[in-house]
Amino acid sequence: MTPLLEVKNLHAEIDGKKILNGLDLVVNKGEVHAIMGPNGAGKSTLSYVLAGRDGYEVTEGDVLLNGESMLEMEPSERACKGVFLAFQYPMEIPGVATMTFLRAALNAQRKTRGEPELSSPDAIRKVKDVAGQLGINMDMLKRPVNVGFSGGEKKRAETMQMALLEPKLCLLDETDSGLDIDALKVVSEGVNRLRSPERGFVVITHYQRLLDHIVPDIVHVMSAGKIVRTGGKELAHELEASGYAQYQQEAA
Repeated sequence: MTPLLEVKNLHAEIDGKKILNGLDLVVNKGEVHAIMGPNGAGKSTLSYVLAGRDGYEVTEGDVLLNGESMLEMEPSERACKGVFLAFQYPMEIPGVATMTFLRAALNAQRKTRGEPELSSPDAIRKVKDVAGQLGINMDMLKRPVNVGFSGGEKKRAETMQMALLEPKLCLLDETDSGLDIDALKVVSEGVNRLRSPERGFVVITHYQRLLDHIVPDIVHVMSAGKIVRTGGKELAHELEASGYAQYQQEAA
């Protein structure tokens, strides 16, 4: 079976500084992988490289989505192929209503896939349905994207985007950052609702608490730009107790 995501010997740098150092990762459909590690390990860089963010140069290796190399694809093309990145700090877009943004994103994706665009009423019904499932107030959809939103509202809005776009590969970059326990539960419930045999997740986090709610199938420890240990969900509890010092020493 072809893996959903295959990262082979990935080396990457930004502004001449090497950050990823021969990283290997395989994510199959239906799997949730957690990537943990200390600050500076390269966790967020990995998510940015997978999503195609500008400024990150891949110097060696390859990234395959369903067997197809993504490295030459623009970020928009990767998104239409089914890659979704949930940011640690979602951006504000003043002047663009959230509903307008969501409708445009949905139709851009559908157009690229050769599907008919949704009419405004159909798009609004679809957004309202998903918003209701996630407990998102409709007033939020009239406000500019993320402008004046609390940390929890921003993450809920991003979870709603993910649910609407139905990606194949969901990358969550420290999505628990700045969330209180109630917001964390709401976001986690939204993510768990999206788990399916056809979809894979890469969940990047410092802390085990997120993994109490989004229970991973596989946990990886990342240090100095590569994965240095892989285990089951119990590895996250071990890291919570012992920290990352031994892995930083090994990487050094």
